[in-house]
Formats: sequence, structure tokens, C-alpha cells
Amino acid sequence: MANIGKIFASRACGLAKAANYSNNVRFYCCASPKAFEFIKTELVGEKKNVALITLNRPKALNALCNGLMSEVSQALDQFEADSTVGAIVITGSEKAFAAGADIKEMQPNTYAKCIMGNFLNNWTRVAQAQKPVIAAVNGYALGGGCEFAMMCDIIYAGDKAKFGQPEIALGTIPGAGGSQRTTRVMGKSKAMEMCLTGNMINAEEAERSGLVSKVFPADKVVGEAIKLGEKISTFSPLIVQLCKEAVNTAYETTLHEGLKFERRHFHATFSTKDRQEGMTAFVEKRAPKFTSE
Repeated sequence: MANIGKIFASRACGLAKAANYSNNVRFYCCASPKAFEFIKTELVGEKKNVALITLNRPKALNALCNGLMSEVSQALDQFEADSTVGAIVITGSEKAFAAGADIKEMQPNTYAKCIMGNFLNNWTRVAQAQKPVIAAVNGYALGGGCEFAMMCDIIYAGDKAKFGQPEIALGTIPGAGGSQRTTRVMGKSKAMEMCLTGNMINAEEAERSGLVSKVFPADKVVGEAIKLGEKISTFSPLIVQLCKEAVNTAYETTLHEGLKFERRHFHATFSTKDRQEGMTAFVEKRAPKFTSE
């Protein structure tokens, strides 16, 4: 557990140096649309229609401080307003996706400050994104880092990735969904073991448990996440958003309510030009041309 404490601890927010990308990711990259202090942002993919957000605090193992989370929110606002962006990928470094929340920043907090300041409320922006968000996880995704990954819609993991909720070792509990999302995804027993022991699980176990979709070699996972984003971007952004809402409703409500929600959204697609275009293109054996109408 001492090692977890070292991983979880971080330095105060400061200017981070740019991290190097693997060659396969450089192939996709273009110039950054906006300079940030704690993250990097790029438009990637052959059509530059996938946004890549890279957490960039390498000396702190990408520990999540308020400044970093604020910049992620700004970047998401920027990319969601860009109609050319069909999907968003969030990643860190090969050593750490995010090793947790910034403990030095958090340590002085009191119960009253947490309540009056609604602490962590502004950390959930990624879970509210309308466009699909894919986490490409390498290295450590612990505590807040694991919670951050779980807020994304899809998780791809590198083969050396480690997931965990070690808050118990720090005298606290998960506060950004760790006890809730792990239970829904992995079941009570596995979630309880993770949260009560602080033990980490590897990428293969995370895949078996349903926490991640696929596992790839560490130097390939970001590129594979970008390819996934590119495929999603070929479909109607309007219909993609409706489909994402339907899956999230299944995740968050009862089967009866979810089925009703799905059926009504299915019916709603018949009022769109994109549904008509998609089915017409299928019948005519040609590629559809979607317009988000």
C-alpha cells in the first residue's frame, strides 16, 4: 500500500513539459488549436475529425488538480462546439493516464469547505459530454484517474494499464463515482474488493470485468482509440447523440424505463433526414451522406 500512496501523491500544479507521442500517434497529429498549461489538445485522424486531449503533468503522473480539470472542461466545450469533430479521445502518458487526484491540493480541505464549495462538482464535465468520449488508458488509472476514465463512454487500455480505487489507504473514500460506477460495471463483489482494499487490477482483469472494452499493446492504444473515433465520426452526429443517450439511460435507470426511452428515441429517428438518407443509401447500395438533420 506504500507504493500506492507514492503513486497517488503529487506535486502542486505547475507548468508541465510536453510529453512525447509514439510514432503511430504522430502520424495522425496536426497543430494544437489552443495552448493549455496542464493538457495538450490536437485534431487527429485522416480527416482531422477526432479531438485528442492529452493530460500533461508528467512529473506528477498526471495527477488531477483543479487547473487540469478546468482545462479539460474548456477543451470539451471547444470541441463540442466544433461541428467537424465527431468524437473525442482522452489519454495521458504510457506511464500514467492519471495516478489520482492531487493530494497536496486536496489535503487542506475541510468538511465545511467541501460542502460549501460543492467540491468535485465541476469535475464531471466529461460525463456530461454530448459527443462520444473514448479514454485511451496506459499505466496507472487510480482513484480520481480511474473515476475520470469511467466517466468516458468507452475505455481502451494498454496491456500494462492498472486500475484501482486506493482512497481507503488515505483515510477517505471515492468521491467522483468510484464506488458507484465500478459497482454498476463490475458488480458488487468486485467493486467492494477494489474500494475496501485499494488493490489494483491489470488491464486483462479490467477487460474481463467489463471495465474496459479492449486491450492493446501500450504503444498502440491511442492510435486504436483514434481509429475508433474515426469510425464513429462516419455516422450521423445527430443519431450518434441519440444512441449515446439511449445507452446511458440503460446504465442509469430500470430496464422498463430504458426500453421505453429507447423505443421513443428509435421512433424519433424517423423524423430525421439522416434516418431517411441512411436507409435510402442502404437500399440503393451506396454510401450515405449524413447532414445531422
